[in-house]
Amino acid sequence: MKRKPVFSTVYLILGLLMMYLPIVIVMVYSFNQSKISSVWDGFSLKWYAELFKDRAFGSALVNSLILGGLSSLFAAVIGTMGAIGTARASLRGKGIMAYIATLPMLTPEIILGMIFLAYFSLIGLPFGMTTLVISHTAFSIPYVFMQVRARLAGLDPSFEEAARDLGAGRARSFFDITLPLILPGIVSGMLLSFAMSMDDVIVSVFVTGVKVNTLPVVIYTQLKTGVTPKVNALCTLMFFATLILVLLSALLGRIGNTKKSK
Repeated sequence: MKRKPVFSTVYLILGLLMMYLPIVIVMVYSFNQSKISSVWDGFSLKWYAELFKDRAFGSALVNSLILGGLSSLFAAVIGTMGAIGTARASLRGKGIMAYIATLPMLTPEIILGMIFLAYFSLIGLPFGMTTLVISHTAFSIPYVFMQVRARLAGLDPSFEEAARDLGAGRARSFFDITLPLILPGIVSGMLLSFAMSMDDVIVSVFVTGVKVNTLPVVIYTQLKTGVTPKVNALCTLMFFATLILVLLSALLGRIGNTKKSK
């Protein structure tokens, strides 16, 4: 029986500690009684109560939920159309087109933010919720595109051909056959897009308006004046919300793979 190298185990433990130890510390100190984050003064839930009473955080949360919902919805429509188009198009350069579609995900966020800032300023579009939705939709499209394209790659074309032979039109065969099979990929991509939108700071800072603030931007602004247990509590809640979305996305992906294998 082969033993695992000690170096691999140590490397894994160190990697996990570096990634998750700061998050655990933030979670622990979100229950701190003291106003000073670096001094432990006993267990308390008062900062969570203070958090829910804060109107600035509440308004920013509503803006973030609206922004995440709209951008993920638009990304689902555009990303699905792009994935189906590149999968069915008989073009030599469709591989290059698929690569171009994923560029927003590979481009550094600060570059994307500067590009959107210059573009919206050039066309004279006022900064606010509209510019936020356009920007978040743009960098969210690749997540839906890749999920749907993976579903289409493993989809047997004979299903849709059989429906066409039975008299169904293209629209009917798509909505009755193709769409239910790729729906887990669409929903999975939407959940990832929503999570990315809720966590985004850099792009939002460049394209947000004076009257519109998202939750990550408010957190970033609060951190300039010092970390408080209330910010720790908010970060803890956001971490668990993002974790749930990612787990749901992975679960839907596994369900979709199980249905395809059957």
